[in-house]
Amino acid sequence: MTQTSNGLRIVRSSPFIQLQDAGRFGVRHLGVTQSGALDWIAQYWANWLLGNPLTAAVVEITLGNGEFECTRDATLALAGADLGARLDEQNLQPWRSFRVRAGQRLTFAQPRQGARAYLAAPGGFLAPEVLGSCASMLREGLGGLHGNGQALANGDELSWAGTTESVREVPREQIPHYSSCPRLPLVLGAQIGDFGGQSLFDAFNCDWLIDTRADRMGIRLNGPQLQCNRGSMISEGIPLGAVQVPPDGQPIILLNDRQTIGGYPRLGALTPQAVARLAQCLPGQKVRLTPSTQESAQRQQRELLKQWQ
Repeated sequence: MTQTSNGLRIVRSSPFIQLQDAGRFGVRHLGVTQSGALDWIAQYWANWLLGNPLTAAVVEITLGNGEFECTRDATLALAGADLGARLDEQNLQPWRSFRVRAGQRLTFAQPRQGARAYLAAPGGFLAPEVLGSCASMLREGLGGLHGNGQALANGDELSWAGTTESVREVPREQIPHYSSCPRLPLVLGAQIGDFGGQSLFDAFNCDWLIDTRADRMGIRLNGPQLQCNRGSMISEGIPLGAVQVPPDGQPIILLNDRQTIGGYPRLGALTPQAVARLAQCLPGQKVRLTPSTQESAQRQQRELLKQWQ
């Protein structure tokens, strides 16, 4: 019989510790957004370490400050940010799987490098699916452990159905470094011609600072003021990574919990790989936007996906 007994009890949580999977698709015409793991690359690696489906449900831990009690022996995996994880008194590095015993405590302190870590369990964490996904989305009251969109709370019990004994590490050459100023490829959008020449030069040749106003819905950038010559426009569908420019000229990059439509002009949209990298940036960090074509972005995405085949 497949074991499905509880495996982790939440001792200390925050609104930023949530169950996420690949997200919801085919439902935006209902006004339901995508959700899902912000750094999908780290999510994939966490699941790969355990032989899970790459999109299986994981715990997304943002900025640390969490504690879990292991209630059964198991092999878990951790990828993404270094949040000062410890298993009892032993430091725990990301990008590898590790064994735990019942009674041990898994804790996350504060960011050392990156912003979000992903904890995986054999077969993926179990939770009810809502519209094809268990991804947590509080605003819409969908997904999560109890199907109501809530983040994980103290006393919640997590379980999984799979088993694995092997311990693996992500190949060193595949591990990203989150400390440098990332260059974020941006596929140019329909309104790119409505921005003046100086604004376009500034957009792609100046550093941008991550604002403190950043969450799963979007991240504001601080830098040169961009000017758009377009007046009003009809709201249209918003893709993942869309770079909107409101009247104050400071771009907003829209992420997984974004609204489904918007009426601000857009420079374009970040590539999926760039969105994952942006998800690991902390407030005050510098980033650069770099123009890209759709063909180049698709080619790079195909090459990236080959590493999990």
